Amino acid sequence: MIETQAELTWRKSSYSGPRDVCCVEIAFAGADTAVRDSKNPAGGSLLVGGSSWRTFLATASRNGFRRG
Repeated sequence: MIETQAELTWRKSSYSGPRDVCCVEIAFAGADTAVRDSKNPAGGSLLVGGSSWRTFLATASRNGFRRG
């Protein structure tokens, strides 16, 4: 069973400063990862499966989202 947003431990990147307004937060929900907008935490979250989240992180870490 997935926890409610209030029960999750949300984290923001250490690269984000206190004034950053375009950030996301993540929380681990079992094998899945919840993602939400840090400036609107009550606005809901997106639940991403573990395999998809690992693929996203691997792509981001090698700068795979750069515009050509």
